[in-house]
Amino acid sequence: MKNPKQLVIQVLKSAARNHQMKDAFLLSNELYPLLWKAARRYVAGEGRTEAIAIAKNMSTKDYRFSLEFIGENTVDLEECQKATKEFMALIEELGKISMKQTVSFDLSHIGLSINKEVAYSHLLQLVQQANKHDVLLMISMEESSKTEDIITVYKKVAAQYSNIGITLQAHLYRTELDIQELAQYPGKIRIVKGAFQEPSTIALERSEALNSRYLQYVDYLIKLKHPISIATHDESIIQVMEQRQYLQQANVEIEMLYGIRTDLLQSLKGKGYNCKVYLPYGQDWYLYLCHRLAENPENLYLALADILSTALEDSSEGY
Repeated sequence: MKNPKQLVIQVLKSAARNHQMKDAFLLSNELYPLLWKAARRYVAGEGRTEAIAIAKNMSTKDYRFSLEFIGENTVDLEECQKATKEFMALIEELGKISMKQTVSFDLSHIGLSINKEVAYSHLLQLVQQANKHDVLLMISMEESSKTEDIITVYKKVAAQYSNIGITLQAHLYRTELDIQELAQYPGKIRIVKGAFQEPSTIALERSEALNSRYLQYVDYLIKLKHPISIATHDESIIQVMEQRQYLQQANVEIEMLYGIRTDLLQSLKGKGYNCKVYLPYGQDWYLYLCHRLAENPENLYLALADILSTALEDSSEGY
């Protein structure tokens, strides 16, 4: 029988993929503002202007950043085109202010849920735009059912352009072979543990075995001197990498999510390491919020406090 913490994690990950629940929250005039109070702890804003303002502030403090317009599993072509235009505008704006940083995205946001050809066509537009402005693109990784298509589209573009990288999930067994193949391309590889709930036949659960696998992949890329983004908040992993003197290397950056362990990242930056903050923005934050809560169920207390504080403020104003 699962312990309460494991049960909460499983429920949150299942809720993350429930489209009816997602629509109920995001389309509700009553629920959206309440949940937004919890989401905004981890989301840089509902619009591009607010997100870029936060990015500018972080840049003045010598942080790198990766901006993403949140969205995934878009099955309407017009919506995919709108998302692509938003990313084009984001890249253009970063170029105008000479911020040579990263733009991240899910391929399913720009067409992969329709077919690979649509995703490739839109990705090609983005990478060409980014190439003009010295901006790096980073493809996020999604559920295992999409992994093969994501890698296929990535390789097709990465064979033509070097300013595009890809995320790999350490918990998937297939990553051991994927990383060997993708390390042959020049693009940066971002290593994450993996946030999606996957069958035990294809993925490891959170465990010491997964930590060891994660470090194995980091070791592999370090030895190749390949550009790498180490995306983790796990202090035990970070301590090992510090002991091995990985974080001092120019081709290595440590990446953390906006609103999570800012104290730890600040401490690492104080040691002179390349530190990056992942800054998502937009209104389609439901999946992202569920994953943040699932990664650390104690964040539910913070979410509840954020929601209740809003309700109390509203009630006091009414009084």
